[in-house]
Amino acid sequence: MESQNVDRTLGLLWRRTLGTPQGSRGPKQRVSVDEVVRAAIEVADEEGLPAFSMRKVADRLGLKLMSIYTYVPGRSELIGLMVDEVMGEQELPPHAGDLRERLTGVARQMWDEFHRHPWLLQVEESRPWIGPNGSERWEWQLAAIEGAGFTDLEMDQVITLVGGFTAAAARASIAASRTAEQSGMSDLEWWEINAPILERVMTPGAYPISARVGTAAGQEYNAVGDPSRSFSFGLDRILDGIEVLLNR
Repeated sequence: MESQNVDRTLGLLWRRTLGTPQGSRGPKQRVSVDEVVRAAIEVADEEGLPAFSMRKVADRLGLKLMSIYTYVPGRSELIGLMVDEVMGEQELPPHAGDLRERLTGVARQMWDEFHRHPWLLQVEESRPWIGPNGSERWEWQLAAIEGAGFTDLEMDQVITLVGGFTAAAARASIAASRTAEQSGMSDLEWWEINAPILERVMTPGAYPISARVGTAAGQEYNAVGDPSRSFSFGLDRILDGIEVLLNR
């Protein structure tokens, strides 16, 4: 049964190429697989993957729960279809500039996508589904460094490194925004509440280095941190290292 689900899901992923039916055999279906996938993305965008369920997708489409399984084998397979679908939302522009500019473009493309669909960071991808949009994305990412002088294995590792860092930075950025939204206060307001007590328990000179650095950072960010700046700084340092590898 599992192998049948894999075959069926791959067929659904490549449905626009293979021309496979928009669901299983049976009575004429009320909606298409595309509509099911789009409704599922909307649910995930609104509620995140922990709260995501097949029932919520069915409710959004006005369908009975079990009818959803005539379109897709199950929840994990539907999430695979969702991931590949959102990978096709952004145009993949021709690469321009030097290696550093091209890799920055690769990272920024992922950064933007994570912020549009934060649930992507909640997907288990140890064995991702291979769909058309994901395949196009992978080819485009590799094309950014093709001919630069890396071995094939280094090319794989460079893209994996940049992608992993971008995901971690985006997760921190999204968490900071969510915290501010859920608490109903900005970082500045949070600090103004905490500062009086901290000034009482932290005697002058107790933490001289952190006081100096923290003051400089607070004055610059006007917040606890600046996720976008941290992303840019970290990406630049990774690209420094990649250039060292290339020039080694």
